[in-house]
Amino acid sequence: MLMIRAIIRPEKTNAVLTELLSAGFPAVTKVDVYGRGKQKGITVGEVHYDELPKQMLFLVVNDEDKNDVISVIMRTAKTGEGHLGDGRIFVSPVEEAYTVSSGKAGL
Repeated sequence: MLMIRAIIRPEKTNAVLTELLSAGFPAVTKVDVYGRGKQKGITVGEVHYDELPKQMLFLVVNDEDKNDVISVIMRTAKTGEGHLGDGRIFVSPVEEAYTVSSGKAGL
């Protein structure tokens, strides 16, 4: 199993969630986050915005589904030509997962 964490622009969240659902990945956790990437924030006029609002999506998927999920997120979260701040995807291993209500292991 793998955990996929995607940090994306808030205005792209609904489209990404819709596409993930259509692709067969309905289980997602969404969190409002703030931060900056390589661009170190943005400057508008004389005001510098150090931390920008983003959304973080968490999904735990079977190893064989990794490329499908990443493809959906990359395709849907990207702005037009692609710009700094479109987001980042992190993939890490998950050793175990349990359903609280049933106590069953796995997805």
